[in-house]
This record gives sequence, structure tokens and C-alpha cells, in this order.
Amino acid sequence: METRLVAVDPEHPDEQAIAAAAEIIRRGGLVAFPTETVYGLGANALDPAAVRGIFRAKGRPSDNPLIVHLADPADLPVVAVPLPLVEPLARRFWPGPLTLVLPRTAAVPDETTAGLDTVAVRVPDHPVALALIRASGCPIAAPSANRSGRPSPTTAAHVLADLAGRIAGVLDGGPAGIGVESTVIRVDETGRCIHLLRPGGVTADQLHRAAPHMDIHDASESAAEAAVARSPGMKYTHYAPRGALTVVRCGDPAANPAEARQRILRAIRRELEALRERGTKTGVLLFGGGEPAGGPVQADLVLDLGPADRPEEAARRLYAALRRFDDAGTEVIFAEAMPETGIGRAVMNRLYKAAGGRVRDV
Repeated sequence: METRLVAVDPEHPDEQAIAAAAEIIRRGGLVAFPTETVYGLGANALDPAAVRGIFRAKGRPSDNPLIVHLADPADLPVVAVPLPLVEPLARRFWPGPLTLVLPRTAAVPDETTAGLDTVAVRVPDHPVALALIRASGCPIAAPSANRSGRPSPTTAAHVLADLAGRIAGVLDGGPAGIGVESTVIRVDETGRCIHLLRPGGVTADQLHRAAPHMDIHDASESAAEAAVARSPGMKYTHYAPRGALTVVRCGDPAANPAEARQRILRAIRRELEALRERGTKTGVLLFGGGEPAGGPVQADLVLDLGPADRPEEAARRLYAALRRFDDAGTEVIFAEAMPETGIGRAVMNRLYKAAGGRVRDV
């Protein structure tokens, strides 16, 4: 099919463009649209055939649940059972990059939830996304608008690179602001513990400040949780460039940041030297914000996403960087680890998933 690209003002989306995209959603078609996190691939969340279209377009495993997007928190009872335990979190973070896993209603088909008795729900904080949901008149199921396993799209160009000819349209609202997906949480029945299923745009510190009476359990790497994945991003390798990516980190808690970085860079330089002799095309992803001590790192493509103490910048640029390695044809990529504080936890979660288990401790 032909995929139509329509540019829209991200702050004041054109009503005609939104109406045309909403009509596609109502007819069971697929439209990619910007959110504050990444671009989503939207379909009517209550239409089983439309949701199956998402899985076909992405090549996504059918046991990987989708997130349902609403235009207003008041619409939550359409798709989920509102729980008093999570209402304070919804009030604090909606609209915004927080997804809540809640008991589903009968209106939500198995296709949307991967057959689970729960549904993941959020209210996005983006004028284009909200306008599209309202105009469509239905909740919109929307995973990231990329081929399954690939780096998520933060621009309309990324969407077209993966899905042109597979979907009806793309609303181009400019670059996504946060750059990594929403945080996904589940609150246990006691109301005393938040299970962090996927780190993202809302940090653990922000959750703790909003709910100081709750403990936060990071279940994002839990094999038990992944076996019955109630959140996207838990069960499969995701976000991966085509080249083999290895995360290099310093596992010595006694090392200071400068020493840790030197160890990491020495290890990366040794690997690059051996690969250079074999003619392998290499890439390096850094979080330094300037030339490292010891001089430039010698690789075919070196990308620096900014200082490690500004993880928000790294998050915005991460997926575009992984796609640049693909464009350059890099075969082997080394990524410097960054501190897992704030949204840096989400950045490293995505890199570990992209590495598929290739982690080097130095």
C-alpha cells in the first residue's frame, strides 16, 4: 500500500489532517503518530482485526502485549478497572510517560492484551496524539512504529524507513521529546509496592516522590515477570541495531567515575585494535560529552550522546544514534555504560536489550 506522510504542527495540529487520520483508524487501518516518548503505530484498540494489523506490519510476536492510549483519564473505565491504589499516580503523571497495568474490561480483545487478564494503559502528553485519539472516538493501541526488534522511531523518517508500504499513514509532528518509551508499572494488591516492569520517561525517583509510602521493586530484568510479560519490552530482544552491540561497563564499585571510564575506554580500544586488523567495520557509542582522556577513540563511527550527568540528552538521541550505525554499515558496536540514575536507567535498559546479553565487565 502507499503510505501517506502528512506534516502537522506539533502544538496546533491541523484539524483536517487529524480527521483524515482518524477516519483511517475508524476503518480499521494503521496510522503512525508522534507522542512525547517515541512515535507510535496506532489502531483501534477495541477492533481485533485492526490490532492484528499492527502485529503483521511490525512482525511482532503475538504474545507481546500492546499499550492502550486514551485521550482523557476519565475514559479509563472503558478499557480497565480503575483501582484506588493507582489513582494518585494517574493524577500525578497523566498525561505523561507512565503506563499502568490494570485489570482489563471485557471490551478489550485478547489481541490487544496478548490474552492476559490485564491491560497496559496510558494518556500521552502530546497534542497530536491526543487530538488523534479524540477524533477517532476510540482508545488507540500503539506500540512503537518500527519493525519488531529494531530501534524505536523518534522521527517520522525513522517510521518510513521501517514501515513504508505497510501502513496507511504517518503524522509527522517533528522529533519526539523524551526519546525512550514510557515507564510501565504494576501496583500489587496491597498497595505497598510498585513493580517497575519497564523503566522509561518517569524515573524511579519521581515515582517515589509521588508515592513515598510504596516500595519500588525493579522487575524489568526479572525472568519470572518476562515469562508472562505484562509489559512490552520484557520478553524479547528489542531496540537492536543490525551490528553486534556489546555494552562495556566497570563492575568495580570502588572505582571512581573517572577511573571507571578509563577502564572502559581501554577495553574498547583493545577490542577496536584487534577488529581493525581483520577489517571489521566498527562503531562506538560514548557518554562523555567531549574528547576522552587518552585521545579520540579510533573507530569507523564514534557517536557521543553527551555527558553522563545529563542522561535526558542521551535518551533523546539514543535511538537515532543506533540507526546511524545501521546507515553506516557498522558490523560491531561497543557502547560505554553510563550511570543508571534518573532516566539513565531507561537508557541502559534499552542498551542491554539491544546487546542481547553481550555485556563486558572490566
